[in-house]
Amino acid sequence: MADGEPDYSSLPLTERWVHKVWKVRKQAYEEAAKQFEITPDEYDPAFRPFNQDPSLWKGAVADSNVAAQSDGIAAFCAFLKFGGKECCVRSRGQVVTPIVEKGLVSTRPATKASSLEALLLLIELDVAGPVIEDILPAVSAKQPKVIAAALAALTAIFHNYGCKVADPKPVLKILPKAFGHADKNVRAEATNLAVEFYRWLRDAMKPMFWGDLKPTQQSDLEAQFEKIKAEPPPKQERLLRSQQAAMARAPPPGAEGEDMGDEDGADEPAEVDAFDLAEPQDVLSKVPANFHDNLASSKWKDRKEALEALYAVLNVPRSKDGDFGEINRGLAKCMKDANIAVVTQAAQCIEVLAKGLRKSYGKYRSIVMTPIMERLKEKKQSVSDALGAALDQVFLATSLSDCLEDILSYLPHKNPQVKEGTMKFLVRCLRTTREPPSKQEVASIVEAAKKLLSESSEGLRSGGAEVLGTVMKIIGERAMNPHLEGLDEIRKNKIKEYFDKAEVKAKEKPKPAPAPVARGPPGGPKKIVGGGAKKAPGATKKAAIAAAPQAVPDPAPPAPQPASRAAPGSKLGVPKSSGLSGLKAPQRRIGPPGIASPRRAPAAAAPPPPLEDEEPPVSPPPKPRIGLGRGGLAARSLAKPAAMPAAAPSAPSPPPSSGLTAMERAELEELRAANERLTKQVDEMRHERNKLMSEIQELKNQNAGLIEDHTRDVLSIKAKETQLVRARSDTEAAEQTNERLRRELDRLKRALSKAELNVSGGIGSPGMTSPTPDDVGIYRDGANYSGARTNRMSFTSTLSEEKENGDAPHNYPRSKLSPELRYGSGSSGRGSPARGFRSMPTDEGVGHGTGSTTSSVTGGTGTNGVESWKRAAEVTSQLKARIEQMKAKQGFNRP
Repeated sequence: MADGEPDYSSLPLTERWVHKVWKVRKQAYEEAAKQFEITPDEYDPAFRPFNQDPSLWKGAVADSNVAAQSDGIAAFCAFLKFGGKECCVRSRGQVVTPIVEKGLVSTRPATKASSLEALLLLIELDVAGPVIEDILPAVSAKQPKVIAAALAALTAIFHNYGCKVADPKPVLKILPKAFGHADKNVRAEATNLAVEFYRWLRDAMKPMFWGDLKPTQQSDLEAQFEKIKAEPPPKQERLLRSQQAAMARAPPPGAEGEDMGDEDGADEPAEVDAFDLAEPQDVLSKVPANFHDNLASSKWKDRKEALEALYAVLNVPRSKDGDFGEINRGLAKCMKDANIAVVTQAAQCIEVLAKGLRKSYGKYRSIVMTPIMERLKEKKQSVSDALGAALDQVFLATSLSDCLEDILSYLPHKNPQVKEGTMKFLVRCLRTTREPPSKQEVASIVEAAKKLLSESSEGLRSGGAEVLGTVMKIIGERAMNPHLEGLDEIRKNKIKEYFDKAEVKAKEKPKPAPAPVARGPPGGPKKIVGGGAKKAPGATKKAAIAAAPQAVPDPAPPAPQPASRAAPGSKLGVPKSSGLSGLKAPQRRIGPPGIASPRRAPAAAAPPPPLEDEEPPVSPPPKPRIGLGRGGLAARSLAKPAAMPAAAPSAPSPPPSSGLTAMERAELEELRAANERLTKQVDEMRHERNKLMSEIQELKNQNAGLIEDHTRDVLSIKAKETQLVRARSDTEAAEQTNERLRRELDRLKRALSKAELNVSGGIGSPGMTSPTPDDVGIYRDGANYSGARTNRMSFTSTLSEEKENGDAPHNYPRSKLSPELRYGSGSSGRGSPARGFRSMPTDEGVGHGTGSTTSSVTGGTGTNGVESWKRAAEVTSQLKARIEQMKAKQGFNRP
């Protein structure tokens, strides 16, 4: 220190750390940073005081002196860099908030850089979640500079680690608030953060906050996004310690592993979508209570409105799982609706529901897929597009294996539209699936596609070639060639064109790779299967057998153990090594022989091993066999014939097996056979299950149809009953009218009969004299009598007014039943038979009250009287005819 200032270096570091003199604190920070840098590992005692009291860092990173603060933050960075994960976890809760509020807003660039580096190190050593959680409260701070600094730090975090390591959902929720801030610097940082999100998430981030922005902000962001669309996919620029350790452990695979990692990293951003970012919403409780009633309405507008209301509820980024079975059954039933607007809306509802549930929607696939594919017969493009989009979302919720059976069943459909729609759906499935189909599935797809190649429609033929080309892209040309045998060159060329253009997400890469790697090193010999340790004993055993023929006494004890080591011995090139008894001794020498690794054994051949055999007692039995192979020790094999037969039975087993005894090999074969058998059973059961599920679905559809028919019949019966009730009421009214008219008719008959009796009463005089005016009242005109009334009444009106049980009186001036007869010059006559009788003189003094004849017609003769009665009869017949006409007009017949 300078002269005149006390020396504080003798104080403990922790005391100087909190000293009131800033220079002392600054020196303590510098000293601590140097100590951290020279520590051998993260368990050094230098870290202990700070792990025991993490609050020391809170004062250091927020030191009131800017110079000391800069060194304090630098010391914290060194503490994290050399202290490891434990230091990070213990101190994280104490430092993030002070760094954001004091360090990031510092006027010194070095302090700002150290503060940001400290935040990045906290994430690198552990995870990003807690750090981001502590930064977010600063977005609601009062000072705009703190908010802007926090947003800039979040932008740097996502730029370095990406949205896979750091969860963007909490930050996306607060973006609208930042965009609505009054300070332009805050809005600018919010724009930078949104642009950074767009680099990783693309349009998937928009549903989270886009609707809360102003139109001008949306247009400005769209302009920024357009610049990013041309950039390549972003990559994680900074790895976590855990990722670094994983890469350090996996260098042997070398470039391939790194390349694959790079590819996966490039694909990761594309996998993030709105579903991953959104929170599940409970849409089931928001479905209208009368949805099912409106869906069953006979009016198509009611059904369409019900589906539109359901669509508005289901159209969310992510739906909470629940029991949607009844809704899906109703939507499946709508696929049969006669109105295409209802069909289109139902397909859109299925699409958004499957998109919101994702994998949870798989259990409803069997309910909706068959009806949708059946409706693909619709020719209108808008309807077929909606159905195709619904099928695509259902497929994303399941897998190719689940959907393949239904697809292949509709591919040979009799309707060309259904066939074409199913073919296009299959192509989209093959392009989208991430799991390659199995060999059996490939064979069934290829067979179905080959049939399309012979269709009469060009679209179907091209579709079949596209299916084959897409399958070839997935499994490779070599695996596809056997399936293309028998096709002409034109079709093969067409398939090759689609193969070149196809873009798929699933490829048959993993299957070929593992097989070669497992058995590549061994080469011709089978030593590699036994492992490195077993190869070394095998090599020693071979050497011992070849070089030490003297020790014959120890053949018996090793005999039981050779079985386990027989394989290594045989791998050395001796096919009939029955001397397995000598394998036990090599086991003891596993250490020294291990120096000659199994990989060297094949290259070294037989000559080098003889130099290593130092255990003559172990090798006597095997030597004869090896000697036979080499041609030098054949006689010794004959010396021990008894030991050889005992080992002979086990000799044949080692050569074929790779380090396994005959019993183990047999057990392995049994397990393989059992595995194949179980695999077949699983396939058969899966096939049977799919078949049963399809039958269940058919029965459900039939049941729904029967219910619909029953409902229609019930409604029809009710309509008929209503019509019947109305008909009965009409019948009763008609019967009442008929009865009334019948009574009226009877009354008319009685009146007519009385009139006839009156007429016949006048004719009854024996002298056949002509009727008097009183007797033939119906022919009289009231004008010819002094007391006659001048008014006349028609036949119809008179009868209608006559009482039902009254008799026709005889004292009328003129009979009511007579037609309108006028004897004067003004008479109309109306066809009356008395026209010729009008000039007949009558007695003015005739009395009309009694109806009897008081005087006779003057000048009348007998001939005239007969003629008058004929006329009267004619009038009567005319009256009857008129009555019949009146009845006919009223529509009633005489009973």
